[in-house]
Amino acid sequence: MRKEKTIDFQIKWAWHSISRMYNAYAARYDTTMAAGYVLLNIDIEKGTPATKIAPLLGMEPRSLVRMLKNLEERGLIKREVSENDKRFVRIVLTDLGKEKREVAKQGVISFNTMIRDKIPLDKLVTFFDVIKEINRLVEEENQKLKAGETTDDFE
Repeated sequence: MRKEKTIDFQIKWAWHSISRMYNAYAARYDTTMAAGYVLLNIDIEKGTPATKIAPLLGMEPRSLVRMLKNLEERGLIKREVSENDKRFVRIVLTDLGKEKREVAKQGVISFNTMIRDKIPLDKLVTFFDVIKEINRLVEEENQKLKAGETTDDFE
């Protein structure tokens, strides 16, 4: 089987293309796509508990630690420790973080508008149905793998 004919290759290739486009856009504003993605997932009004951010992004918590440290050093976020429970940390956007979040939001809106303007609605509906089904199937398989219930054939 040629890699170009596999489903996972096409999904990964598309995401890498989108990621490069977002990074080129973000670079104009002295930021990155990854930073924008994190900022978009922090509640603009109340902040977000640090423990909730990684699951929102589909990341492992360990992978997020460096990103949060970098965002904090750049003055985009701050950590607020609960007075009642010092283990509870909320990540809050600074004014600069809110500005960069808005830049990221506009980039996402522009991309989605461009796609919606160029791809007919019926094709997009089919795409969303298919990708939702792929995600469901992958999640089912992940659960089986965790439980040790599957073979190498991904049944």
